[in-house]
Amino acid sequence: MASTGKTTAAEFAAQASGPELRAFAVQLRHMNGEINRLTHAFAAEQGLHATDIQALAAILDAETPLTPGRLRHHLGLTSGAVTACLDRLERAGHIRRARESSDRRVVHLHYLPDARSAARNTFMPLAAATSRTQEQFSGAELTTVLRFLTILNEELDRLRQ
Repeated sequence: MASTGKTTAAEFAAQASGPELRAFAVQLRHMNGEINRLTHAFAAEQGLHATDIQALAAILDAETPLTPGRLRHHLGLTSGAVTACLDRLERAGHIRRARESSDRRVVHLHYLPDARSAARNTFMPLAAATSRTQEQFSGAELTTVLRFLTILNEELDRLRQ
């Protein structure tokens, strides 16, 4: 019988019981915990909420300037909660709101250069650890790791929808 490319419940159960999936889960949780520790330290140092840091990351990582509506969808917050978050970020000097199109209702969010510098200081140990880790892998291995993380994040995004 031809494979559909989809995992059946029985196949998933068999895979899930193996040590490989558990080892991935343990390592991903550990990495997530360490990144959260750095993130919470940065939030406390800047007088921000954890959600504010998630918003900053989304603004920084966006390929094109985010709007408050796209940020609201990304974070899964109400429009009021996003407005409060953006107000805090703007007051703290991390972002600016700009009306850059002919439609004055459209607001774009920009991460300010000075704020990037503050974040860079806090997250430099993470960047250094990532660099040291990358040195231990070949280009082909790093391509595979990046592909794995990209697909995993796509799957996690689908869970949110």
